[in-house]
Amino acid sequence: MLTVTRYIQIPLDEIAFSFVRSSGPGGQNVNKVASKAVLRWKPQHGGCPLPESVLQRFRQRFPRFITAGGEIMITSQRTRDQLKNKTDCLEKLRALILAVLPEPKRRIPTRPTKSSVRRRLESKTKHALKKHNRKGVKSED
Repeated sequence: MLTVTRYIQIPLDEIAFSFVRSSGPGGQNVNKVASKAVLRWKPQHGGCPLPESVLQRFRQRFPRFITAGGEIMITSQRTRDQLKNKTDCLEKLRALILAVLPEPKRRIPTRPTKSSVRRRLESKTKHALKKHNRKGVKSED
């Protein structure tokens, strides 16, 4: 069971793992051992512990982890040990879900103050006057 919060727990039987050969340096062993862990989880499958709003925020904020089929796919190849990479994938999934869990605060639109509007307009007038004074005087010949 992957425990994200006290109320959100994902059963490990819903998460599928596969192991492939890791990229990068690793000596002669790199061609023999499949240590890169690939986590696949379809949140719509069965009784998803995540609310729809959280899933929507996840899709918006982390689209690179969503496949065309709607699966969440996370990889890890930090270590040369399958079990450690598998644990790292689970921790990444937990961290991503925790990142989108809080609902974003709604922005309350405000009007600018009268003094800030006055300062902005005075600044614009002063800047325009400076530019206007740069123009050369045309002589009539």
